[in-house]
Amino acid sequence: MDDLRAKCPWDKKQTLDSLRILTIEEMYELVDAIDEKDMEGIKEELGDIMLHLVFYAKIASETGDFDIADVMNKESEKLIHRHPHIYGDVTVSGEEEVKKNWEKLKLKEGKKSVLSGVPVSLPAVVKAYRLQEKAKQVGFEWENKEQVWEKVEEESAELQVTVLANDREKMKEEFGDLMFALINYARYLNIDPEAALEKTNKKFIHRFQYIEKTAVEQGKDLQSMTLQEMDKIWNDAKKQNPV
Repeated sequence: MDDLRAKCPWDKKQTLDSLRILTIEEMYELVDAIDEKDMEGIKEELGDIMLHLVFYAKIASETGDFDIADVMNKESEKLIHRHPHIYGDVTVSGEEEVKKNWEKLKLKEGKKSVLSGVPVSLPAVVKAYRLQEKAKQVGFEWENKEQVWEKVEEESAELQVTVLANDREKMKEEFGDLMFALINYARYLNIDPEAALEKTNKKFIHRFQYIEKTAVEQGKDLQSMTLQEMDKIWNDAKKQNPV
């Protein structure tokens, strides 16, 4: 990185701000590799992300703010402080107690809210899941999944009321409430809602592209096909790949 910053025109001009979007892209590439269980790809993407971490630290060292050693030392100190069941005399009964203690320690460190650790720019589905997880650590939680499903049904009914009233603003609000409740239900089922939705996205892409391919083979244009014709091909795709 020292060589790149000194000798490469592109690397010389990079800033914390200019790297930001590239880092987000690299993170998504890592997620893709993880989803595909591509170990070689994971290895490569981890390297790209590590490069970015070194890059940020290098830029900060040039302004005298911090260097890579400061970053790692601070992280080590934080991990030691937040694991008193390993580095102190605290006893825990399991994973859930570890997470509760973690949130308590963050508040003692000066965090103003249990929810303050959730990044503002997270995608909405992931953010909802993390907000619910955070609230759980202080006991803001339904007793069982049946209660959560009742909430889903309640929010669904409220959405239908706004649809019938054709109230656009309330419709958006109630749709958001329904999604939030469904994400919460997924959490009670130990399902990652983002991963579940992405699996459905990929399934849709596969089946729709099968329709496109079949239409070409039959010499047909999608725009001129009826929904019934496309639906028949869709069902054929489901039989070939039911998952």
